Amino acid sequence: MRHLLIALILLFLGKNMTAETINMQKTGCIADGKTLNTEIIKKVIDQLSAKGGGTLFFPAGTYLTGPIVLKSNITIDIEAGATLLFSNNFDDYLPFVTMRYEGVVMKSFSPLFYAYGQENITIEGRGKIDGNGAAWWNAAWAFETKNEALIKNKLEKYRLLWDKENPGFHIEPNSDWKGTLAKKFFRPPFIQFYKSKNIRIEGITLTNSPFWTIDPVFCDNVTITGVTIQNPYHSPNTDGINPSSCKNVHISNCYISAGDDCLTIKSGRDAQGRKYGIPSENITVTNCTMLAGHGGVVIGSEMSGGVRNVAVSNCVFDGTDNGIRIKSVRGRGGVVENVSFNNIVMNNIKKGGIVVNLFYANIPPEPVSERTPIFRDIHISGITGRNINQACVVKGLEEMPISNISFDNINMDAKTGFDISKAKDIRLNNVQVNVQLGAAFKLSDVENSYLNNIYTASPLAAKPLIEADNTRGMFITGCFPSGNQSFLSLSGEKSDYIVLSNDYLGRLSQPIVKQDSLNKNIHFIEK
Repeated sequence: MRHLLIALILLFLGKNMTAETINMQKTGCIADGKTLNTEIIKKVIDQLSAKGGGTLFFPAGTYLTGPIVLKSNITIDIEAGATLLFSNNFDDYLPFVTMRYEGVVMKSFSPLFYAYGQENITIEGRGKIDGNGAAWWNAAWAFETKNEALIKNKLEKYRLLWDKENPGFHIEPNSDWKGTLAKKFFRPPFIQFYKSKNIRIEGITLTNSPFWTIDPVFCDNVTITGVTIQNPYHSPNTDGINPSSCKNVHISNCYISAGDDCLTIKSGRDAQGRKYGIPSENITVTNCTMLAGHGGVVIGSEMSGGVRNVAVSNCVFDGTDNGIRIKSVRGRGGVVENVSFNNIVMNNIKKGGIVVNLFYANIPPEPVSERTPIFRDIHISGITGRNINQACVVKGLEEMPISNISFDNINMDAKTGFDISKAKDIRLNNVQVNVQLGAAFKLSDVENSYLNNIYTASPLAAKPLIEADNTRGMFITGCFPSGNQSFLSLSGEKSDYIVLSNDYLGRLSQPIVKQDSLNKNIHFIEK
């Protein structure tokens, strides 16, 4: 009898502890796509929050709303056939809130979904959320096209408000962000949870984002899975998923087509980003498909707080401008390290299949300081690429070479091949790149490189397989070239300590070409 009583008590408690679910059509919400439901949604969130949490359930229909501010233990559940349609009236996104825009913390328009310092937040369902972003895009284009009438008549009051809400705001005088700041008009991200934890976004479709789509900032334990993002290719800066200074992020099974990068990992911009000093770390990306957009999976360029411990695997990029891209620039500072890309298939890439670039903007050389960005310990393997414009670009800085980057088991068809410059401790193992123009592998100002079993199936008679200029400490082994007039072209006064071992060059008419500029005292060993 005692055990039965305990069981009944537990059953009663379990039923009463279950979070409440509210059908939003029974609260007065009108699903006609015309009636603004912002206040009703806010009221229900407040009521559920007072009870410890609960779920707002949106059945089929179109619900027009302004920004939705979520609180702890709140779930938004959007049924298949239901659409949350956000207002295109900029006044609905007032008052300004604390947010991060392109890596810069400020006060500006409220994100469409927003939370500050909350936990246990979920957005889920098979329905759609439409950001109605065209009005925001037109505002952005007004600055690009110098549409002074639109700026003065519609946007000026928001620019004046921005000045009022951000007194004394400044950036470094030589920042590459000066042009953006001068606009003083910053579109809201679609979803930005700020200083929050235990976030889950699952199953939904997001479209027509005003700006970046999913943009958690300073968050911990973020899961994004089964999400579809569809922003028009022409829509400006409508990145797909952009975790910024977040840790323990899990992104999987997503389909993304965007007007900018499909997925980008960031951590703040320049001096302000370094001051916060919060990295993005412990991030996994797997089983995602990227169609259209400036990049498939990208790190940077806003990475001043650092990015580390990132694993990307089992993804497909088709039709993006770039495939894998890691980018930064003088002035950012910060370190990108411990990054792995594995088992990636990319097709129809308009620019670079793999781009690792510290020269994202043309800022003159300067002494090494906290402003100097660092890329190191990056490992890329299992890459298959077809119809690529350029297979790979690695470009460091004169004062800060990219270090310890490896390429393993790569097979690509590209117009041009690998171009590696200002780097050290480079390893290429079992890399085949079939090119239409130039040498398949170019190395310039590279120190300590190891090349094993590199190959092209489309040798060009007039070009060597490898061009090495001012390259120090290069070890080439296990190569069996055919069809090229030469295997290796050497040039540059700084080239030294070149070793060829176990390479079969007998089928080539001129295996080694030493250019006139080559160091006359070079240590060259062939065995």
